[in-house]
Amino acid sequence: MKYVLTLVLVLAAFATFGQSNPIDGKWKGTRETPNGSIEIEYTFKVEGTILTGSWKTQFGEAKLNEGKVDGEKFSYSISFNEMTINNSGELVNENEIVVKNERGEMTLTRIKE
Repeated sequence: MKYVLTLVLVLAAFATFGQSNPIDGKWKGTRETPNGSIEIEYTFKVEGTILTGSWKTQFGEAKLNEGKVDGEKFSYSISFNEMTINNSGELVNENEIVVKNERGEMTLTRIKE
């Protein structure tokens, strides 16, 4: 009986550690600008406390820089046109993230694949 219980606990631990982070995946949102709305699509990948990925608009695509994760909160920077924007975000639920920077706040929703 002890061996069965030990096996169950070990398998449960592997299942827990094998799950991907809930921030992982594709997300989309809309940013209002003086020139109108821009749709932005993010791809996030979490490995431990490191966040990598990219963002894409109709103007192009770029990688996320300096990405960090702390539980359901994360941060990264985006560089384009010789400008860097620092962002912070938080997972609200499995289908919603809020991202903030000096330009305001944007809600992202998960893209189901």
